[in-house]
Amino acid sequence: MTAFTDDTGAQRFHQTEPDSQGTERPVWADYAVQGGTRIILHVEADEALRGTGAAGRFMQALADHARAEGLKLVPRCSYAVAWHRRNTAYNDVLA
Repeated sequence: MTAFTDDTGAQRFHQTEPDSQGTERPVWADYAVQGGTRIILHVEADEALRGTGAAGRFMQALADHARAEGLKLVPRCSYAVAWHRRNTAYNDVLA
């Protein structure tokens, strides 16, 4: 797994995880900026990672990043909304 990154120019959070063959595959979230808030528009994992929990691990890394950087998140993507409902320990990062 590569480190979680925030490509501010592309407004995309990014991370990779190995698939079942060991090939690093991307997981990402596109976002919009509103001051210190990141509106999570879309979360997606490479097709080879679907069903492996990669998107959930990515969302945890995203929430940890937001907490460390003092950012607030507004999930708009249905996956991000559902993840935050299940992971209430991260309610402090929600705007």
